[in-house]
Amino acid sequence: MKITVIGTGLIGSQLATKLTGQGHDVTTASLSSGVNLLTGAGLDQALTDAHTVVNVTNSPTFDEQSLDFFRTTVSNLLDAGKRAGVRHQVALSIVGVDQVPELDYYRAKALQEELLRSGPTPYSIVRATQFFEFMEPTMSWTSDETAVRLPATPIQPIASADVVNALADVATGAPLGGILDVAGPDAFTLDELGRITLAARGDKRPVVVDDQAGLFAAVQGDVLTPGPDARLAATRYQDWLNG
Repeated sequence: MKITVIGTGLIGSQLATKLTGQGHDVTTASLSSGVNLLTGAGLDQALTDAHTVVNVTNSPTFDEQSLDFFRTTVSNLLDAGKRAGVRHQVALSIVGVDQVPELDYYRAKALQEELLRSGPTPYSIVRATQFFEFMEPTMSWTSDETAVRLPATPIQPIASADVVNALADVATGAPLGGILDVAGPDAFTLDELGRITLAARGDKRPVVVDDQAGLFAAVQGDVLTPGPDARLAATRYQDWLNG
């Protein structure tokens, strides 16, 4: 199958490698390969003969500008896909993305989903929980030399490699015409996960529960945890930390 992966970051690079290893004809598209989603430059060439497109791009900002980014890039990608005869558009999104309107980036990702649903091509949306790899950057936003401050937000994080496995399965299957939630096997509060992470690193700083700290301060309740029909991955956070 000819598959174009849009984005070559943490997920895109792994996904391209996995799909290629499965025998698929994979094209990767990013600014470095001459594809500009904002202008549409290079898209027609990147999508030539593609059966499936997997969009794993991120906005360069997490503020209100992310709305314009996804509005423009998704529209350009859907238009180019229609011209190329693409038969399946896949997008990576976030569990609970439509439940946190206070966050500009989440509203932007919800807009991305809406555009895909109303677009001309059969689609699949894979919503993932927070990646294991993002825990340390999340802590760095609200840390100093004496303590780490985190809200007690419920999350059920997942290894990026497990997200890639789910995306590969969806990309090579029939369009879902809907949403698949994917998550790790275990639920934590964010402050609990912070303590586990610091202990594994030998970091003696305390984690202080602060419901006003960081990006996830805007999250209410357990909206970032998956629904009952989610696909749960096998990799546990503690095993990943020690791997």
